[in-house]
Amino acid sequence: MPILSPATPQFTTNSERAVWKALRAQLRDDDLLVASQRITDRGKDHEIDFVVVFADAGVVAVEVKGSTVWIDDGQWRQEMRGKPRTIHPVDQVRDAKYALRSYIERDGRWGSRTRVRWAHAVVLPYTHVGDDFAAPDCPRWAIAGRDDLDALAYQLRDAVLGLDTHNRVTSTDDIALIREILRGRMPLQRDVIGAAAEREETIDRLTEQQGVILDAVQHLKRVEVRGGAGSGKTWLAVEQARRLTSRGWHVALCCYSRGLAAWMRRRIATFDPAERPAYVGTFHGLGTRWGAEPGSDDDPGYWEHRLPEQMVTLGGAQPRVERFDALVVDEAQDFADAWWPAAMAALRDDDGGLYVFTDEGQAVFSRHGGMPADLVPLVLDHNLRNTRPIAETFFSLAPIRMKLGDVDGPAVRLVECAAAEALDRADDEVDALLEAGWRMRDVALLATGSRHPEQVSRQESGQDVYWQSYWDDDQVFYGHVLGFKGLERSAVVLALNEKDGQVRARERLYVGLSRARDQLVVCGDRDFIADVGGPAVLDRLTPPDLVPQQPFAG
Repeated sequence: MPILSPATPQFTTNSERAVWKALRAQLRDDDLLVASQRITDRGKDHEIDFVVVFADAGVVAVEVKGSTVWIDDGQWRQEMRGKPRTIHPVDQVRDAKYALRSYIERDGRWGSRTRVRWAHAVVLPYTHVGDDFAAPDCPRWAIAGRDDLDALAYQLRDAVLGLDTHNRVTSTDDIALIREILRGRMPLQRDVIGAAAEREETIDRLTEQQGVILDAVQHLKRVEVRGGAGSGKTWLAVEQARRLTSRGWHVALCCYSRGLAAWMRRRIATFDPAERPAYVGTFHGLGTRWGAEPGSDDDPGYWEHRLPEQMVTLGGAQPRVERFDALVVDEAQDFADAWWPAAMAALRDDDGGLYVFTDEGQAVFSRHGGMPADLVPLVLDHNLRNTRPIAETFFSLAPIRMKLGDVDGPAVRLVECAAAEALDRADDEVDALLEAGWRMRDVALLATGSRHPEQVSRQESGQDVYWQSYWDDDQVFYGHVLGFKGLERSAVVLALNEKDGQVRARERLYVGLSRARDQLVVCGDRDFIADVGGPAVLDRLTPPDLVPQQPFAG
Protein backbone atom coordinates (compact mmCIF):
# COMPACT_ATOMS: atom_id res chain seq x y z
CA MET A 1 0.00 0.00 0.00
CA PRO A 2 1.32 3.49 -0.81
CA ILE A 3 1.83 6.35 1.61
CA LEU A 4 -1.62 7.90 2.05
CA SER A 5 -2.33 11.53 2.89
CA PRO A 6 -4.70 11.69 4.59
CA ALA A 7 -4.96 8.10 5.69
CA THR A 8 -8.77 8.08 5.47
CA PRO A 9 -9.97 10.89 3.22
CA GLN A 10 -13.62 11.92 3.00
CA PHE A 11 -15.00 12.08 -0.53
CA THR A 12 -18.06 13.97 -1.75
CA THR A 13 -18.41 11.99 -5.00
CA ASN A 14 -18.42 8.32 -5.90
CA SER A 15 -16.12 9.02 -8.84
CA GLU A 16 -13.31 10.26 -6.57
CA ARG A 17 -13.81 7.30 -4.24
CA ALA A 18 -13.51 4.89 -7.17
CA VAL A 19 -10.25 6.45 -8.38
CA TRP A 20 -8.87 6.46 -4.83
CA LYS A 21 -9.52 2.74 -4.44
CA ALA A 22 -7.89 1.96 -7.77
CA LEU A 23 -4.75 3.96 -7.05
CA ARG A 24 -4.48 2.72 -3.48
CA ALA A 25 -4.52 -0.86 -4.73
CA GLN A 26 -2.03 -0.30 -7.58
CA LEU A 27 0.59 2.10 -6.26
CA ARG A 28 3.73 0.74 -4.63
CA ASP A 29 4.74 1.08 -0.99
CA ASP A 30 7.17 3.96 -1.64
CA ASP A 31 4.71 6.02 -3.71
CA LEU A 32 2.66 8.86 -2.26
CA LEU A 33 -1.07 9.37 -2.83
CA VAL A 34 -2.53 12.72 -1.73
CA ALA A 35 -6.27 13.36 -1.86
CA SER A 36 -8.09 16.70 -2.21
CA GLN A 37 -5.02 18.92 -2.17
CA ARG A 38 -5.92 22.60 -2.04
CA ILE A 39 -3.49 25.24 -3.22
CA THR A 40 -3.95 29.01 -3.37
CA ASP A 41 -1.88 31.50 -5.33
CA ARG A 42 -2.51 35.15 -6.19
CA GLY A 43 -4.52 34.13 -9.24
CA LYS A 44 -7.09 31.78 -7.76
CA ASP A 45 -7.90 28.94 -5.42
CA HIS A 46 -7.16 25.47 -6.80
CA GLU A 47 -8.14 22.01 -5.70
CA ILE A 48 -6.41 18.93 -7.08
CA ASP A 49 -8.44 15.75 -6.69
CA PHE A 50 -5.31 13.61 -6.42
CA VAL A 51 -1.55 14.16 -6.40
CA VAL A 52 0.45 11.02 -7.17
CA VAL A 53 4.20 11.07 -6.49
CA PHE A 54 6.03 8.05 -7.83
CA ALA A 55 9.23 7.01 -6.08
CA ASP A 56 11.07 6.64 -9.40
CA ALA A 57 9.15 8.75 -11.93
CA GLY A 58 7.64 12.12 -11.04
CA VAL A 59 4.57 13.99 -9.82
CA VAL A 60 1.16 13.75 -11.51
CA ALA A 61 -1.79 16.02 -10.72
CA VAL A 62 -5.08 14.24 -11.40
CA GLU A 63 -8.49 15.75 -12.10
CA VAL A 64 -11.51 13.43 -11.78
CA LYS A 65 -14.82 14.01 -13.54
CA GLY A 66 -17.76 11.74 -12.85
CA SER A 67 -20.92 11.04 -14.81
CA THR A 68 -20.66 11.10 -18.61
CA VAL A 69 -18.10 13.40 -20.24
CA TRP A 70 -17.66 14.20 -23.93
CA ILE A 71 -16.20 16.83 -26.27
CA ASP A 72 -18.62 18.82 -28.45
CA ASP A 73 -17.37 21.39 -30.92
CA GLY A 74 -14.07 21.74 -29.08
CA GLN A 75 -15.77 22.15 -25.66
CA TRP A 76 -15.59 19.66 -22.79
CA ARG A 77 -19.09 18.80 -21.64
CA GLN A 78 -20.42 16.86 -18.65
CA GLU A 79 -23.87 15.57 -17.86
CA MET A 80 -25.00 16.96 -14.51
CA ARG A 81 -28.45 16.03 -13.18
CA GLY A 82 -29.60 15.16 -16.66
CA LYS A 83 -28.41 18.40 -18.22
CA PRO A 84 -25.14 19.16 -20.06
CA ARG A 85 -22.74 21.79 -18.80
CA THR A 86 -19.40 23.10 -20.03
CA ILE A 87 -16.36 22.11 -18.02
CA HIS A 88 -12.63 22.78 -18.26
CA PRO A 89 -10.88 19.77 -16.72
CA VAL A 90 -7.57 20.16 -18.55
CA ASP A 91 -7.23 23.87 -17.79
CA GLN A 92 -8.22 23.12 -14.23
CA VAL A 93 -5.63 20.43 -13.56
CA ARG A 94 -2.86 22.08 -15.57
CA ASP A 95 -3.17 25.41 -13.71
CA ALA A 96 -3.35 23.61 -10.39
CA LYS A 97 -0.26 21.56 -11.26
CA TYR A 98 1.79 24.69 -11.91
CA ALA A 99 0.49 26.36 -8.74
CA LEU A 100 1.47 23.32 -6.68
CA ARG A 101 4.87 23.01 -8.34
CA SER A 102 5.58 26.67 -7.66
CA TYR A 103 4.51 26.31 -4.02
CA ILE A 104 6.79 23.35 -3.41
CA GLU A 105 9.81 24.82 -5.20
CA ARG A 106 9.50 28.16 -3.35
CA ASP A 107 9.58 26.45 0.03
CA GLY A 108 12.95 26.94 1.71
CA ARG A 109 13.13 23.26 2.54
CA TRP A 110 13.26 22.40 -1.17
CA GLY A 111 16.49 24.40 -1.24
CA SER A 112 18.77 23.85 -4.20
CA ARG A 113 17.12 20.66 -5.41
CA THR A 114 16.66 20.59 -9.16
CA ARG A 115 13.20 20.31 -10.68
CA VAL A 116 11.57 16.90 -10.87
CA ARG A 117 9.20 15.69 -13.57
CA TRP A 118 5.64 17.05 -13.40
CA ALA A 119 2.63 15.92 -15.40
CA HIS A 120 -1.16 16.21 -15.24
CA ALA A 121 -3.96 13.88 -16.22
CA VAL A 122 -7.75 13.66 -16.39
CA VAL A 123 -9.58 10.55 -15.17
CA LEU A 124 -13.19 9.79 -16.19
CA PRO A 125 -14.15 6.67 -14.18
CA TYR A 126 -17.68 6.39 -15.67
CA THR A 127 -16.91 7.37 -19.28
CA HIS A 128 -15.54 5.18 -22.05
CA VAL A 129 -12.42 6.71 -23.65
CA GLY A 130 -11.48 4.97 -26.87
CA ASP A 131 -8.02 4.50 -28.26
CA ASP A 132 -8.89 6.99 -31.01
CA PHE A 133 -9.52 9.79 -28.51
CA ALA A 134 -7.90 13.06 -29.62
CA ALA A 135 -7.91 16.57 -28.17
CA PRO A 136 -5.34 19.29 -28.80
CA ASP A 137 -4.91 20.03 -25.08
CA CYS A 138 -5.04 16.39 -23.89
CA PRO A 139 -3.21 13.53 -25.58
CA ARG A 140 -4.52 10.03 -25.07
CA TRP A 141 -1.83 9.14 -22.55
CA ALA A 142 -3.01 12.04 -20.34
CA ILE A 143 -6.59 10.82 -20.02
CA ALA A 144 -8.03 7.62 -18.53
CA GLY A 145 -11.55 6.27 -18.82
CA ARG A 146 -13.48 3.54 -17.06
CA ASP A 147 -11.72 0.81 -19.04
CA ASP A 148 -8.32 2.14 -17.93
CA LEU A 149 -8.91 2.00 -14.15
CA ASP A 150 -7.42 -1.45 -13.73
CA ALA A 151 -4.03 -0.13 -14.87
CA LEU A 152 -4.43 3.52 -13.89
CA ALA A 153 -1.26 3.78 -11.77
CA TYR A 154 0.82 2.29 -14.56
CA GLN A 155 -0.64 4.71 -17.11
CA LEU A 156 0.09 7.72 -14.91
CA ARG A 157 3.63 6.53 -14.25
CA ASP A 158 4.27 6.02 -17.96
CA ALA A 159 2.81 9.46 -18.68
CA VAL A 160 5.34 11.28 -16.50
CA LEU A 161 8.25 9.06 -17.51
CA GLY A 162 7.45 9.57 -21.19
CA LEU A 163 7.77 13.34 -21.04
CA ASP A 164 10.44 14.80 -23.33
CA THR A 165 12.25 16.66 -20.56
CA HIS A 166 15.62 16.81 -18.88
CA ASN A 167 14.00 17.11 -15.44
CA ARG A 168 14.96 14.30 -13.10
CA VAL A 169 12.78 11.55 -11.72
CA THR A 170 11.61 11.71 -8.12
CA SER A 171 13.24 9.78 -5.29
CA THR A 172 12.02 8.53 -1.92
CA ASP A 173 13.76 11.56 -0.35
CA ASP A 174 11.75 13.84 -2.62
CA ILE A 175 8.57 12.10 -1.55
CA ALA A 176 9.34 12.59 2.14
CA LEU A 177 10.09 16.27 1.57
CA ILE A 178 7.04 16.91 -0.63
CA ARG A 179 4.85 15.27 1.97
CA GLU A 180 6.37 17.45 4.68
CA ILE A 181 5.90 20.61 2.62
CA LEU A 182 2.28 19.76 1.83
CA ARG A 183 1.58 19.44 5.55
CA GLY A 184 2.19 23.19 5.81
CA ARG A 185 4.55 25.00 8.11
CA MET A 186 3.29 26.80 11.14
CA PRO A 187 5.89 25.84 13.74
CA LEU A 188 4.55 24.26 16.90
CA GLN A 189 6.09 27.08 18.90
CA ARG A 190 3.25 29.27 17.71
CA ASP A 191 0.90 26.99 19.65
CA VAL A 192 3.15 26.58 22.67
CA ILE A 193 4.24 30.21 22.83
CA GLY A 194 0.82 31.56 21.95
CA ALA A 195 -0.94 29.50 24.59
CA ALA A 196 1.69 30.45 27.17
CA ALA A 197 1.41 34.13 26.21
CA GLU A 198 -2.34 34.03 26.70
CA ARG A 199 -1.94 32.45 30.13
CA GLU A 200 0.81 34.91 31.02
CA GLU A 201 -1.41 37.84 30.13
CA THR A 202 -4.04 36.52 32.53
CA ILE A 203 -1.40 36.01 35.23
CA ASP A 204 -0.01 39.53 34.77
CA ARG A 205 -3.49 41.00 35.04
CA LEU A 206 -4.17 39.10 38.27
CA THR A 207 -0.80 40.18 39.67
CA GLU A 208 -1.52 43.83 38.97
CA GLN A 209 -4.77 43.50 40.88
CA GLN A 210 -2.64 42.81 43.96
CA GLY A 211 -1.82 46.50 43.87
CA VAL A 212 -4.92 47.13 45.96
CA ILE A 213 -2.91 45.79 48.92
CA LEU A 214 -0.51 48.71 48.57
CA ASP A 215 -3.45 51.09 48.61
CA ALA A 216 -4.39 49.68 52.02
CA VAL A 217 -0.93 50.35 53.52
CA GLN A 218 -0.19 53.73 51.95
CA HIS A 219 -0.31 55.43 55.36
CA LEU A 220 1.87 52.82 57.11
CA LYS A 221 5.66 53.17 57.22
CA ARG A 222 6.71 49.76 58.55
CA VAL A 223 5.21 46.78 56.74
CA GLU A 224 6.11 43.12 56.20
CA VAL A 225 4.32 41.48 53.26
CA ARG A 226 4.43 37.69 53.60
CA GLY A 227 3.52 35.42 50.75
CA GLY A 228 4.28 32.06 49.26
CA ALA A 229 5.97 31.49 45.93
CA GLY A 230 3.97 32.86 43.03
CA SER A 231 2.00 35.36 45.13
CA GLY A 232 3.44 38.37 43.30
CA LYS A 233 5.73 39.69 46.06
CA THR A 234 8.48 40.90 43.73
CA TRP A 235 5.99 42.72 41.52
CA LEU A 236 4.55 44.39 44.62
CA ALA A 237 7.99 45.33 45.95
CA VAL A 238 8.89 47.08 42.71
CA GLU A 239 5.47 48.70 42.52
CA GLN A 240 5.77 49.97 46.10
CA ALA A 241 9.15 51.52 45.30
CA ARG A 242 7.61 53.19 42.25
CA ARG A 243 4.66 54.56 44.21
CA LEU A 244 6.79 55.93 47.03
CA THR A 245 9.16 57.57 44.56
CA SER A 246 6.27 59.19 42.69
CA ARG A 247 5.25 60.75 46.04
CA GLY A 248 8.62 62.48 46.19
CA TRP A 249 10.35 60.05 48.57
CA HIS A 250 14.03 59.17 48.23
CA VAL A 251 13.79 55.38 47.95
CA ALA A 252 16.17 52.41 47.87
CA LEU A 253 14.95 49.12 46.37
CA CYS A 254 17.23 46.22 47.24
CA CYS A 255 17.56 42.47 47.67
CA TYR A 256 20.32 39.94 48.31
CA SER A 257 20.55 38.24 44.91
CA ARG A 258 22.53 39.77 42.04
CA GLY A 259 20.19 38.22 39.51
CA LEU A 260 17.05 39.62 41.08
CA ALA A 261 18.74 43.02 41.46
CA ALA A 262 19.58 42.98 37.74
CA TRP A 263 15.97 42.12 36.91
CA MET A 264 14.67 44.95 39.11
CA ARG A 265 17.00 47.47 37.46
CA ARG A 266 15.68 46.50 34.04
CA ARG A 267 12.11 46.72 35.27
CA ILE A 268 12.68 50.13 36.85
CA ALA A 269 14.27 51.41 33.63
CA THR A 270 10.86 51.10 31.95
CA PHE A 271 9.31 53.58 34.40
CA ASP A 272 8.95 57.30 33.93
CA PRO A 273 12.09 59.02 35.31
CA ALA A 274 10.04 60.61 38.09
CA GLU A 275 9.05 57.12 39.28
CA ARG A 276 12.51 55.53 39.40
CA PRO A 277 13.95 54.89 42.89
CA ALA A 278 17.25 56.56 43.79
CA TYR A 279 18.93 53.17 44.32
CA VAL A 280 18.15 49.77 42.85
CA GLY A 281 20.53 46.93 43.55
CA THR A 282 21.83 44.46 46.09
CA PHE A 283 21.91 45.19 49.79
CA HIS A 284 25.69 44.79 49.82
CA GLY A 285 25.90 47.17 46.87
CA LEU A 286 24.88 49.93 49.25
CA GLY A 287 28.13 49.34 51.13
CA THR A 288 30.16 49.71 47.95
CA ARG A 289 28.18 52.86 47.14
CA TRP A 290 29.17 54.25 50.53
CA GLY A 291 32.86 53.54 50.00
CA ALA A 292 33.44 50.00 51.30
CA GLU A 293 36.19 48.01 49.61
CA PRO A 294 34.81 45.33 47.23
CA GLY A 295 35.07 41.77 48.48
CA SER A 296 35.68 38.39 46.91
CA ASP A 297 32.97 35.84 46.19
CA ASP A 298 35.22 33.28 47.85
CA ASP A 299 35.16 35.14 51.18
CA PRO A 300 31.77 34.49 52.84
CA GLY A 301 32.91 36.14 56.06
CA TYR A 302 33.19 39.43 54.23
CA TRP A 303 29.57 39.33 53.01
CA GLU A 304 28.06 37.78 56.12
CA HIS A 305 29.77 39.84 58.81
CA ARG A 306 32.55 42.30 58.01
CA LEU A 307 30.82 44.30 55.29
CA PRO A 308 27.45 44.59 57.12
CA GLU A 309 29.28 45.73 60.26
CA GLN A 310 31.22 48.30 58.26
CA MET A 311 28.00 49.45 56.56
CA VAL A 312 26.53 50.51 59.92
CA THR A 313 29.31 53.05 60.33
CA LEU A 314 29.44 54.04 56.67
CA GLY A 315 25.69 54.53 56.43
CA GLY A 316 25.55 56.71 59.51
CA ALA A 317 28.33 58.87 58.09
CA GLN A 318 26.52 59.56 54.82
CA PRO A 319 25.09 63.05 54.34
CA ARG A 320 21.33 63.21 54.65
CA VAL A 321 20.89 63.72 50.91
CA GLU A 322 22.56 60.34 50.26
CA ARG A 323 20.33 58.41 52.62
CA PHE A 324 16.73 57.38 52.04
CA ASP A 325 13.21 58.12 53.17
CA ALA A 326 12.27 54.48 52.66
CA LEU A 327 13.90 51.12 52.10
CA VAL A 328 12.05 48.43 50.12
CA VAL A 329 13.54 44.93 50.53
CA ASP A 330 12.49 41.97 48.39
CA GLU A 331 13.25 38.36 49.41
CA ALA A 332 14.01 39.70 52.88
CA GLN A 333 14.15 36.19 54.38
CA ASP A 334 17.67 36.10 52.89
CA PHE A 335 18.83 38.80 55.31
CA ALA A 336 20.78 37.84 58.45
CA ASP A 337 20.10 39.45 61.82
CA ALA A 338 23.37 41.39 61.57
CA TRP A 339 22.30 43.03 58.33
CA TRP A 340 19.31 44.93 59.64
CA PRO A 341 21.28 47.55 61.59
CA ALA A 342 23.10 48.33 58.35
CA ALA A 343 19.79 48.56 56.50
CA MET A 344 18.37 50.92 59.10
CA ALA A 345 21.52 53.03 58.85
CA ALA A 346 20.53 53.79 55.25
CA LEU A 347 17.42 55.69 56.41
CA ARG A 348 17.39 59.44 56.94
CA ASP A 349 15.15 59.24 59.99
CA ASP A 350 14.61 56.74 62.77
CA ASP A 351 10.98 56.39 61.67
CA GLY A 352 11.82 56.09 57.99
CA GLY A 353 9.83 53.73 55.81
CA LEU A 354 10.70 50.03 55.76
CA TYR A 355 8.77 47.68 53.50
CA VAL A 356 9.93 44.06 53.41
CA PHE A 357 8.62 41.19 51.30
CA THR A 358 9.28 37.67 52.58
CA ASP A 359 8.66 33.96 52.13
CA GLU A 360 10.20 31.89 54.92
CA GLY A 361 9.76 28.78 52.82
CA GLN A 362 12.43 30.13 50.48
CA ALA A 363 15.03 30.68 53.20
CA VAL A 364 17.60 28.57 51.37
CA PHE A 365 20.65 30.04 53.10
CA SER A 366 21.87 28.76 56.46
CA ARG A 367 21.64 32.07 58.25
CA HIS A 368 19.19 33.27 60.87
CA GLY A 369 17.40 36.45 59.99
CA GLY A 370 14.64 37.88 62.12
CA MET A 371 12.65 40.89 60.86
CA PRO A 372 12.60 44.17 62.79
CA ALA A 373 9.98 43.95 65.50
CA ASP A 374 7.81 46.94 64.57
CA LEU A 375 6.60 45.71 61.16
CA VAL A 376 2.88 45.38 60.45
CA PRO A 377 2.33 41.96 58.83
CA LEU A 378 0.21 41.44 55.73
CA VAL A 379 -0.34 38.04 54.14
CA LEU A 380 -0.63 37.19 50.44
CA ASP A 381 -2.43 33.86 50.20
CA HIS A 382 -3.17 33.59 46.45
CA ASN A 383 -0.82 32.01 43.94
CA LEU A 384 -0.96 34.15 40.82
CA ARG A 385 2.29 33.60 38.94
CA ASN A 386 2.17 29.86 38.21
CA THR A 387 -0.28 27.74 36.29
CA ARG A 388 -2.37 25.54 38.52
CA PRO A 389 -0.52 22.25 37.75
CA ILE A 390 2.78 23.87 38.75
CA ALA A 391 1.37 25.53 41.87
CA GLU A 392 -0.06 22.20 42.98
CA THR A 393 3.41 20.64 43.03
CA PHE A 394 4.74 22.98 45.74
CA PHE A 395 1.42 23.72 47.48
CA SER A 396 2.34 21.50 50.45
CA LEU A 397 5.79 23.13 50.82
CA ALA A 398 4.59 26.73 51.19
CA PRO A 399 4.72 28.10 54.76
CA ILE A 400 1.37 29.78 54.13
CA ARG A 401 -1.69 27.87 53.00
CA MET A 402 -2.11 29.24 49.51
CA LYS A 403 -5.20 29.50 47.34
CA LEU A 404 -4.49 28.25 43.86
CA GLY A 405 -5.51 30.12 40.74
CA ASP A 406 -7.61 28.83 37.86
CA VAL A 407 -5.07 29.31 35.04
CA ASP A 408 -4.58 25.85 33.58
CA GLY A 409 -1.45 24.61 31.85
CA PRO A 410 0.57 21.54 30.87
CA ALA A 411 1.14 18.72 33.34
CA VAL A 412 4.37 18.80 35.34
CA ARG A 413 6.60 16.02 34.05
CA LEU A 414 8.89 13.84 36.13
CA VAL A 415 11.97 12.33 34.48
CA GLU A 416 13.22 9.69 36.89
CA CYS A 417 16.98 9.47 37.31
CA ALA A 418 19.71 9.38 39.94
CA ALA A 419 21.17 12.64 41.21
CA ALA A 420 24.42 11.99 39.34
CA GLU A 421 22.48 11.76 36.05
CA ALA A 422 20.15 14.71 36.64
CA LEU A 423 22.14 17.35 34.72
CA ASP A 424 22.56 15.11 31.67
CA ARG A 425 18.89 14.22 31.65
CA ALA A 426 18.01 17.88 32.12
CA ASP A 427 20.08 18.74 29.02
CA ASP A 428 18.00 16.23 27.06
CA GLU A 429 14.78 17.77 28.34
CA VAL A 430 15.93 21.26 27.35
CA ASP A 431 16.48 19.95 23.82
CA ALA A 432 13.00 18.41 23.88
CA LEU A 433 11.42 21.72 24.92
CA LEU A 434 13.19 23.54 22.11
CA GLU A 435 12.07 20.90 19.62
CA ALA A 436 8.52 21.28 20.90
CA GLY A 437 8.57 24.96 19.99
CA TRP A 438 9.79 26.82 23.06
CA ARG A 439 12.25 29.60 22.29
CA MET A 440 15.65 29.65 23.97
CA ARG A 441 14.75 32.82 25.86
CA ASP A 442 11.76 31.02 27.41
CA VAL A 443 13.77 28.17 28.94
CA ALA A 444 15.93 27.88 32.06
CA LEU A 445 17.80 24.88 33.46
CA LEU A 446 18.15 25.13 37.23
CA ALA A 447 20.28 22.92 39.47
CA THR A 448 19.84 22.25 43.18
CA GLY A 449 23.34 20.81 43.72
CA SER A 450 26.53 21.51 41.80
CA ARG A 451 26.25 24.12 39.06
CA HIS A 452 25.79 23.14 35.44
CA PRO A 453 29.08 23.36 33.46
CA GLU A 454 27.53 25.99 31.20
CA GLN A 455 26.79 28.20 34.21
CA VAL A 456 30.34 27.75 35.47
CA SER A 457 31.69 28.73 32.06
CA ARG A 458 29.56 31.87 31.81
CA GLN A 459 30.44 32.98 35.33
CA GLU A 460 34.13 32.92 34.49
CA SER A 461 33.57 36.24 32.71
CA GLY A 462 32.15 37.80 35.87
CA GLN A 463 28.74 37.99 37.49
CA ASP A 464 27.59 40.99 35.48
CA VAL A 465 28.33 39.25 32.19
CA TYR A 466 26.74 36.06 33.45
CA TRP A 467 23.49 37.75 34.40
CA GLN A 468 23.33 39.49 31.04
CA SER A 469 22.76 36.04 29.56
CA TYR A 470 19.43 35.94 31.41
CA TRP A 471 18.10 38.40 28.82
CA ASP A 472 19.84 36.89 25.81
CA ASP A 473 17.12 35.85 23.35
CA ASP A 474 19.42 33.30 21.74
CA GLN A 475 20.48 31.41 24.87
CA VAL A 476 18.90 29.06 27.34
CA PHE A 477 19.62 30.32 30.86
CA TYR A 478 21.60 28.05 33.19
CA GLY A 479 21.33 28.82 36.88
CA HIS A 480 21.04 27.55 40.43
CA VAL A 481 18.00 27.76 42.65
CA LEU A 482 20.00 29.73 45.25
CA GLY A 483 20.36 32.63 42.84
CA PHE A 484 17.01 32.38 41.08
CA LYS A 485 14.61 33.38 43.84
CA GLY A 486 12.29 36.15 42.69
CA LEU A 487 12.98 35.25 39.05
CA GLU A 488 10.99 33.05 36.71
CA ARG A 489 10.89 31.55 33.24
CA SER A 490 8.04 30.32 31.08
CA ALA A 491 9.61 26.85 30.97
CA VAL A 492 11.99 25.42 33.58
CA VAL A 493 13.88 22.15 33.71
CA LEU A 494 14.79 21.44 37.34
CA ALA A 495 17.75 19.12 37.94
CA LEU A 496 17.67 17.60 41.44
CA ASN A 497 21.38 16.86 41.48
CA GLU A 498 22.25 17.55 45.10
CA LYS A 499 23.83 14.98 47.36
CA ASP A 500 21.82 13.27 50.06
CA GLY A 501 21.86 14.90 53.45
CA GLN A 502 22.37 18.51 52.34
CA VAL A 503 20.71 21.02 54.64
CA ARG A 504 17.72 23.04 53.43
CA ALA A 505 17.00 20.59 50.64
CA ARG A 506 13.27 21.14 51.20
CA GLU A 507 13.64 24.88 50.68
CA ARG A 508 15.68 24.40 47.50
CA LEU A 509 13.06 22.00 46.15
CA TYR A 510 10.34 24.56 46.95
CA VAL A 511 12.19 27.33 45.13
CA GLY A 512 12.98 25.14 42.13
CA LEU A 513 9.42 23.91 41.65
CA SER A 514 8.03 27.44 41.78
CA ARG A 515 10.26 29.14 39.20
CA ALA A 516 8.31 28.05 36.10
CA ARG A 517 5.29 30.01 35.03
CA ASP A 518 3.95 27.64 32.41
CA GLN A 519 5.94 24.42 31.83
CA LEU A 520 7.94 22.49 34.45
CA VAL A 521 10.04 19.36 33.98
CA VAL A 522 11.68 17.76 37.03
CA CYS A 523 14.69 15.45 36.64
CA GLY A 524 15.42 13.50 39.80
CA ASP A 525 14.97 10.50 42.04
CA ARG A 526 11.46 9.61 43.24
CA ASP A 527 12.67 8.57 46.69
CA PHE A 528 14.56 11.84 47.11
CA ILE A 529 11.46 13.84 46.17
CA ALA A 530 9.31 11.84 48.56
CA ASP A 531 11.82 12.18 51.41
CA VAL A 532 12.38 15.91 50.95
CA GLY A 533 9.03 17.13 49.66
CA GLY A 534 6.72 14.40 50.86
CA PRO A 535 4.17 12.24 49.00
CA ALA A 536 2.04 15.30 48.21
CA VAL A 537 4.76 16.66 45.91
CA LEU A 538 5.52 13.32 44.29
CA ASP A 539 1.83 12.70 43.58
CA ARG A 540 1.69 15.89 41.48
CA LEU A 541 4.55 14.89 39.19
CA THR A 542 3.47 12.99 36.08
CA PRO A 543 5.64 10.16 34.70
CA PRO A 544 6.41 10.59 30.98
CA ASP A 545 4.26 7.62 29.92
CA LEU A 546 1.18 9.35 31.34
CA VAL A 547 1.83 12.73 29.71
CA PRO A 548 -0.26 13.39 26.57
CA GLN A 549 1.84 13.17 23.41
CA GLN A 550 0.47 16.42 21.98
CA PRO A 551 1.85 19.53 23.73
CA PHE A 552 -0.72 21.53 25.67
CA ALA A 553 -1.99 24.41 23.53
CA GLY A 554 -4.48 26.14 25.78
